[in-house]
Amino acid sequence: MNNLGLPPIIQGGMGAAVSSWFLARTVANEGQLGVVSGTALETVVARRLQNGDEGGHMQEALSHFPYPEVAEEILAKFYRAGGRNGEPFRPMRRLSIQAHREHDQLAVAANFVEVWLAKQSGNGKVGINFLEKLQTATPAALYGAMLAGVDAILMGAGIPREIPQLMTDFSQGKSGHLSIDSERPSGVDAPILEFDPLESFGKAPELPRPAFLAIVTAEVLASYLARNEITRPDGFIVEHYMAGGHNAPPRRMQDTETGYGPLDEPNIAKIRDVGLPFWMAGGRATPKSAEQAIELGAEGVQVGSLFALSNESGLLPEYREQMLDAARNGNLRVRTDHLASPTGFPFKVVELPGTVGEQSTYEARPRLCDLGYLRSSHIDEAGKVSYRCAAEPDKPYLKKGGEEPELAGRICLCNGLVAAVGLGQERPDGYKEAPLLTLGSTTSDVEGMLKEFPNGWSAVDVVNRLLSGINNAKAPV
Repeated sequence: MNNLGLPPIIQGGMGAAVSSWFLARTVANEGQLGVVSGTALETVVARRLQNGDEGGHMQEALSHFPYPEVAEEILAKFYRAGGRNGEPFRPMRRLSIQAHREHDQLAVAANFVEVWLAKQSGNGKVGINFLEKLQTATPAALYGAMLAGVDAILMGAGIPREIPQLMTDFSQGKSGHLSIDSERPSGVDAPILEFDPLESFGKAPELPRPAFLAIVTAEVLASYLARNEITRPDGFIVEHYMAGGHNAPPRRMQDTETGYGPLDEPNIAKIRDVGLPFWMAGGRATPKSAEQAIELGAEGVQVGSLFALSNESGLLPEYREQMLDAARNGNLRVRTDHLASPTGFPFKVVELPGTVGEQSTYEARPRLCDLGYLRSSHIDEAGKVSYRCAAEPDKPYLKKGGEEPELAGRICLCNGLVAAVGLGQERPDGYKEAPLLTLGSTTSDVEGMLKEFPNGWSAVDVVNRLLSGINNAKAPV
């Protein structure tokens, strides 16, 4: 084991609660790194409570939250013992570049809940995955995860240069600051978002500092982050463009089906020379590819899709089975969509009937943005801040300075991803949000798994299969 004490298999932090506490706890129980998704957890936990909190897990975790008066307020606001009875989910305050005490408290509590539940694996290791692009969500969410004793923070979809210092500040009981990438006039500094635990909760204990793994796609970023002790992570996850969810843009659009090509292959030798532990991700879900990763000098592999399709996944069983059936028939299709995400990052979209990955379902959805996690902020000459999302309705977007070409093909990732785990909004007019599904593009890995487990598989099956390759690996030269 490496000097971080982290195991060879890292379960991917997928979607919004696809990598749920239950999946992460199962993987951690097997001695590997179980990872919860840190995306939109305040919405996820609030909606679970409104649905009646089946099994009482949210209430159990909140009973251990170190700020009991805040936990009581959250339960009073969101918990519905009998569920919603068909009513829409309660509207949520959208994120902004200004801290908001009540929303910060909910975000801290929600991230605490998910990590705390996953940590009930005993001595198992648990991580949480954040997107760098969701900057306004990060400080409070990170603090909540650390409050629950998370073992590792994983972050991709951007350049996480300020995260190591943010973690250090929180571990020392200090307030934390994060620069927000806002469109702004020349000469105007980036706005700073501050989260102060003392302001939100009245006390700020010192906390264990978890390991930080930066998700990178190229040796250039790995070298840049590692050269300065302020930005240096504890290790890397080297993600190939075949991985699911968001991907880094191609270095240059190439004449291929995905837009990626040889230019986008990470130079593993140069990443190894940086001198920090690393894991390989994207197309590493077979025993042989896991074996090869070790022989290239990696500590192990991160795998997403096979865990997303496991029995313990947070996906609604009907969507999981729909994808498995497609794979059984050899027609599971995953496209690299360069327009889908409002972030501008490419996104892997599963094409299935009844999901927004299908054109007719996408076109039938009325454009709206009511969760707003992927909104970007814009500051004018007078200092006024506005927010826009390329998946919102056309007129407001254009009125706020957006450009019409940016609207084409955008998908509301926020609503689609929470719908995939059974928490989609049901609107007063009867409209129900359709799910958005994402997997890695190596669908042959799924088909190969089905040959061994034709009726589906557990997360433990995935771990054991990967370990069979890792245990066969020869030490790197």
